Amino acid sequence: MGFSVENSVTQSHTRTHKIFLISNYLLLGAASSCVFLTLSLRLFPSLCGFFLILLHVITIAAAVLGCSVAISGSNKRYLAYMVSMVLTSIFEGSVSVLIMTRTSDFLGYLRSYVREDDGVLILKLAGGLCVAVFFLQWVVLGLAFVLRYYVLVEGHGVGNGGSLKQGNGKVADEDLKNWPWPFQV
Repeated sequence: MGFSVENSVTQSHTRTHKIFLISNYLLLGAASSCVFLTLSLRLFPSLCGFFLILLHVITIAAAVLGCSVAISGSNKRYLAYMVSMVLTSIFEGSVSVLIMTRTSDFLGYLRSYVREDDGVLILKLAGGLCVAVFFLQWVVLGLAFVLRYYVLVEGHGVGNGGSLKQGNGKVADEDLKNWPWPFQV
């Protein structure tokens, strides 16, 4: 009837990874739905419409990249993932506020060919999905940070950074040989 700390930690990591993947899949679904809703507004002649679609496409690309980077990617890819997620989440939040507060004006900037009543309804649906994408992105960012922290604490040495600690908590001697002479004590 022993309680194994290692087993509960591994179980916690597995649960966190599953929640991370499910959140990423929900993010992918919401962002792709936003793309299809904005495409239904027929926005291609407008520069604002192109940037709105591009924002959702970058969100989808970042979510796909995040499925593999948080656990086993290099530090540079992880940094690129985190920066792209933070920037797209900021832009998603501001777009959602713009859509929800000034729907008619925003629809005018988009120069859509759809009737105004239908366009307002479609744009409000897209705005609601943008709010969902915004919150899902911050959940995914938090979970990616926790997963990366778990990997680094366990000492698996992800990517270029690696872990300098041995099992007893001391820095390995072979790592000290590569340091400049003032640090080789």
